[in-house]
Amino acid sequence: MPVIAIAGRPGTGARALARSVAGELKLDYVDQEILVEAARELGVSVATVERHDDRPSSLAERLGSVMRTLMERSAAAGAGDPAFGGGLDVVLARTYGEAAELPSEPEYGQLDDERYLKTLTSVMRGVAMRGNVVLLGRGSQAMLQHEPEALHVFVYAPKKERIAFLVEHEGLSEHDAGHRVKDSDQNRIAFHHRYFKVNPDAPHLYDLIVNATRLRSDLAVKLIALAVRDRTPRPG
Repeated sequence: MPVIAIAGRPGTGARALARSVAGELKLDYVDQEILVEAARELGVSVATVERHDDRPSSLAERLGSVMRTLMERSAAAGAGDPAFGGGLDVVLARTYGEAAELPSEPEYGQLDDERYLKTLTSVMRGVAMRGNVVLLGRGSQAMLQHEPEALHVFVYAPKKERIAFLVEHEGLSEHDAGHRVKDSDQNRIAFHHRYFKVNPDAPHLYDLIVNATRLRSDLAVKLIALAVRDRTPRPG
């Protein structure tokens, strides 16, 4: 039941690589957009979602199970908690920069950093614990670093190549791509420092580092697949 956590800065092609790995190994793929969409679609009716076996068979069932658990926890704690319930999609949609600027002290009716981290961790671990999934970003390399079944992969590319990637694949000007790279890097580092006290690029967080400028995408997929199939699980 592999869990593959893939991280990479914008412009490295980490998202496309993660999707390809999931396709190659026939695993579910989960990123921020999928989590937000699931929370948005299931947020109102999730409390009435039919209960499934302990190990749901599809991604939809898996996300429904996780969201239902959060809703039930919210109901027990009080429906007014903004970190759960119908607002879960809003919580999960926060960017690295927005999350890094949340207040550290709880304010009535407002989301704070403690509740944000609790919500994000509950969702990510809830999805990961059932295995057979590729997770992209959102601090998964920190949250799951002690999970023995998790394989952590970092996708690297130099800044110049990342800017060129955004120009080619997202139609940005070189100027705008440069600003996006700079801002996203700062926000990503601030997010990980605040919530996990780690440098997201630290080698010890990863089992495998892929240089996207030196390896073709198909070879990188095969390398990750080989690592999943043949590796020795790390101690818990």
